[in-house]
Amino acid sequence: MQTSEFAKLWSQLSKDYKLHMENELAPVLTESQLTVLEVIMERGTMKPSDFIPYLATSPAAVTMLLDRMERNGLLGRERDSNDRRIVWVSISEKGKQEAERGVQIRDAFLSTVLNRISSHNQQLLVYLLGKITANTKVV
Repeated sequence: MQTSEFAKLWSQLSKDYKLHMENELAPVLTESQLTVLEVIMERGTMKPSDFIPYLATSPAAVTMLLDRMERNGLLGRERDSNDRRIVWVSISEKGKQEAERGVQIRDAFLSTVLNRISSHNQQLLVYLLGKITANTKVV
C-alpha cells in the first residue's frame, strides 16, 4: 500500500499551500476568513452556526472569527427583525473584493502546481480526489 508515500506528499503539498496562502492573504485575510467569504458569496446571508460544517473549528471559534472579520469590515451582522435571537451574517463590499483577491491568489498557486502535469492528468487527479473525498463532502 502507498499510504505512507501519499501521506508524505499530501503533507508537503498542504504545507506549501498553507504557507503560500498565509503569506499572500496577509494582512487582511486568513484562509479561514476566505472560506467564510466564499460560503457567504455562494449561499447568501447565513447564521453563524451555518459556518461550522465548512470550518474545522468550534462554535466559539466561529464567533471569534466573525468578530474579527466584522471589525475588519469584511462582513456585517444584523439581528433578525422577527426573532432577535437570530443573527444574520452578510458580506460587505470590502469582503467581496477580498474574496476575489483571495480566490485569485489560490487559483494562481494551484495553477502553478497543476501545470506541472498534463491537462489529462489534471482531470484524472481531480476525478480521483473526488472519489476519495466522496464520503467527506460538506453538504
